[in-house]
Order: sequence, then C-alpha cells, then structure tokens
Amino acid sequence: MSDAPGNKGPLDGVLVLTLEQAVAAPFCSCRLADAGARVIKIERPVGDFARAYDRVVHGEASYFVWLNRGKESLIVDIKDAADRDLMYRILARADVFIQNLAPGAAARAGFGSADLRARFPRLVTCDISGYGEDNTYREMKAYDMLVQAESGLASITGGPEAPARVGVSACDIATGMYAHAGILEALYARERTGKGSGVSVSLFDSMADWMAVPLLHQDYGGRAPTRVGLRHPSIAPYEAFETRDGHPVLISIQNEREWARLAGQVLGHPEWATEGPFSSGVSRAAHRDDLKREIDAVFGRHTRDEIAAKLRTADIAYGFVNSVAGLSEHPALRRVRVASPTGDVDMPAPPLRHAGGEPALRPIPALGAHNDAIRKEFET
Repeated sequence: MSDAPGNKGPLDGVLVLTLEQAVAAPFCSCRLADAGARVIKIERPVGDFARAYDRVVHGEASYFVWLNRGKESLIVDIKDAADRDLMYRILARADVFIQNLAPGAAARAGFGSADLRARFPRLVTCDISGYGEDNTYREMKAYDMLVQAESGLASITGGPEAPARVGVSACDIATGMYAHAGILEALYARERTGKGSGVSVSLFDSMADWMAVPLLHQDYGGRAPTRVGLRHPSIAPYEAFETRDGHPVLISIQNEREWARLAGQVLGHPEWATEGPFSSGVSRAAHRDDLKREIDAVFGRHTRDEIAAKLRTADIAYGFVNSVAGLSEHPALRRVRVASPTGDVDMPAPPLRHAGGEPALRPIPALGAHNDAIRKEFET
C-alpha cells in the first residue's frame, strides 16, 4: 500500500458515523475507511464485543483487527443525554450513519433512521438487521451461524452425514458487502438529488440471495442439492481426486471441449468424449461415482506435481486442496501491514485495487483512542 501524500482514496471527505458491533456493519465501514472515508466508530465503555472474541493477534481479537482498521474509536453511552447530543452534532456534519444494533435498539435510543434523515436531509442511513422488518422474525436476534442454519446454507454444506457451518462468517460478510454497495449507491444518488436516503439489508436476505440456485432447484426441480462434500452437486467431474503422494487435486470441467481434452490427454480415453456414459455433462453427473473411480485410478498412479503438469498441458482448470497453513504461504496471497495498539498486523490486502496507487490503510484503534480529539472537535 502506498503512503504517498495526497493518495487519500475516492471517499476522502466522506464522514461516517457507525453504531456497530460484531462483523456485518464493521465489514462495511472498514471498506469505506479503506477507500478514504473518515469513520467514527461508537463503542460502549466495554467496547465492541468483537474485541473479546479471541486473543490470537498478540493479545487482540482476530475479527476486530481484521474489520476495524482506519477507524476512530469514540466511547459513548447512548442512554446519556450529553453523549446523545454529541452524536447528533457529529451527524449534523456526517454523510453516512450505519447501525446494526439489536432490533429496535437504535430507534429507542433516538437514532431511528427515518427520524435522522428528517432532521439531517443529506444523511444516508444504513440499517443492518437479522431478518428484516416486515416478517414474524423481525424481533429475532441473529448471528452468523443461526442464519446459516435458518437460510438452508448449512443443509447443503458439509458431507452426507450432517449439515455443517461454512468455515467463515459467510452471512455477515455477504451482508457487509451488500450494505457497502447500498451506501455507495445512495451517495451517488445524493450527488444528483442533493438528498440523502435510507438503505437496509438483513443477514437473511443476503444469504437467501446467495442461496438462489439451490432454491431454484427446490422450487422448480422438486429437489434441492444434497450435501456432497468437496464436489459440485450438478457438474462432473468437479471434485478432488487423490494422487499417489496423498495430496488431493481438485479439477473442474465446465464444458464438453474441456472434457474431451481431459478424457484424451490426461485419462487416456478419448472415446469417452463421444460415446458411453461419460459423453455428456448430464450423463457424467448421473454416473459420477463410476467416473470418480476411473479418475482416481489415473491420478493415483502419479504424484500431485505430475498430475498438475498433465492438467496444465491439457489446459484443464485445477487447484490444490490447501490448508490455512497453505494459504499463509500461497504465492497469490497479497498481504498488507496495519498498525495496531499492540504491534503491526499482517493481513490479507483489500481485494479491490485502484489503478494509479492504493489508499494508505490507517491503524486499528484502541478502545476510546479518539475520545478527547472528537469531543473537542464537536463541542457545542
């Protein structure tokens, strides 16, 4: 990341006030901060509870250091009249307000989005909830794994023996991404209209969108995909195969041209591309167990590197089944170093790259690190 003076990012000058905790809203506001926005993070005296999830990053929580770089931490008691007035003074200058408190909590504290927009017409508000506001689940608390289960994601994840959680906070991350996009859309609309607007997104809606293909199979095909572990439920071959040295290689065949190359150049059976049970994608999926035995037999005679060389020559998509330790050493992994109160943290670099240079990433804040400066700046 560049530290060049003036390389402030496309959202330089945008002020964001966020009443946030955990993952979804912090993910969104972190990306705004990465792009140069000034993000003031309201925290309770005990701090965002994500600060206490673990202690693995030299005493700090992995989730917190990942999602809170570039923010200013302001301790506020939203039940205190003077602190509420401070927040209103910040909001009078702010461009964006984000909240993901428990259902109804922000409104009860005097920070309902519609009321704020009436008071501050240029303000863009973003409400993040578990299940939305117009259904019988609206008062339900919602955390990532609960929504993975409720949305059906867990039912199609894992092996045949039992549902499983996706190993990262997929519902939170999806929601943070949608919130980020919605805020940018609202800011763009404000450039044309001069008026702010409200956007809202729920964890459930976000994951329901990601679940569209399984849902379409259920609604129109009468049957949702089953749990099949590390294989695709409807495309074959699209799974991992063991090699002679015990390192699985995952291959993906997306069309008949690729299948013909795999069958002829790697498996040694060019006739499989035009005849027999493997001659079409639908038929291969129907006979996937027989196909797996055939491919296992070939892969099992070669090491991982030997198979990879054959696949590269045949221009077949493949990948190695890495552990997290493998990710840590992956040649494609881009890292960035971010300062924290207890030392520098190396983490994955933001995926989005800007031509001409990247905005500099700012530090992860200690709890209440910006109290005095912000209170002085926004004095009555």
